Amino acid sequence: MARKKPMLHEFYKMKAEGQKIAWLTSYDFPTAQFAEAAGMEMILVGDSMGMCVYGYEGTVPVTMDQCIVHCEAVRRGAPNTFVVGDMPFMSYQISDEDAVRNAGRFLKEANVDAIKLEGGVRVTSRIRAIVDAGIVGVGHIGLTPQSSGQLGGHKAQGRTAESAKLVIEDAIAVEQAGAQMILVEAVPPEVTAFITKQLKIPVLSIGAGAECDGQLLIVSDLIGQFTAFTPKFVKQYCNVAEVITHAMRQYVEEVKNGSFPTDDHCYHMIKGEEGKFADLMKQYQQF
Repeated sequence: MARKKPMLHEFYKMKAEGQKIAWLTSYDFPTAQFAEAAGMEMILVGDSMGMCVYGYEGTVPVTMDQCIVHCEAVRRGAPNTFVVGDMPFMSYQISDEDAVRNAGRFLKEANVDAIKLEGGVRVTSRIRAIVDAGIVGVGHIGLTPQSSGQLGGHKAQGRTAESAKLVIEDAIAVEQAGAQMILVEAVPPEVTAFITKQLKIPVLSIGAGAECDGQLLIVSDLIGQFTAFTPKFVKQYCNVAEVITHAMRQYVEEVKNGSFPTDDHCYHMIKGEEGKFADLMKQYQQF
């Protein structure tokens, strides 16, 4: 029997009871199936697909159309998981109207349950507009990859008292704007712990320590599929890159030496058809 999809109020209950929320990025149908089977409560169809799927140098080139297509695939693979669509660069920066229109596309075209957008104080009007439109909004503060150029690169935030103050102010602003959850990325655990105690909404971490309401990892990091680099905060639970490369190398070797395919991998003539086929070959041999 399929499990019932968790809803927003259940995440608030989990926060109140001290139960941790587990979520993961996913970009395709089979991975979403695996995540749901593993008991993941949430899936983020992150703009990290830029690096993990398309081989871009960062998240900035990712488009709305790409996000929608991947969200559709994930929803089909995980119909009973809370799915969050990630708003890509320039899908919400221009205006509140743009933000609402694009957030709505995630719901109308891909049937996601919520959207996520980066930024704190500077995007409060966008969050408020999206939430006022009846869409569940998830904030994202700390290291925000879409604006990493302004942050001096992909660097941890909140490591000084002054910068920690800015992260905390972002968190408070995001909640006051109406966001129903918030993701904190790459900040010290003590900053995350303080934010978690101050906010009523679930506070989720990616590289921001354990003292919060839940954890997110990028699936390609978790399974060892993305080999360009591994962030400090990642725990690699397996190494599929190694397994897949070994399997492909073995396949190449067997094709070259003729040991694949064997008779076991072939389809054979239906019994009684061999003679007819022999006659057919004789006809063609006459030409």
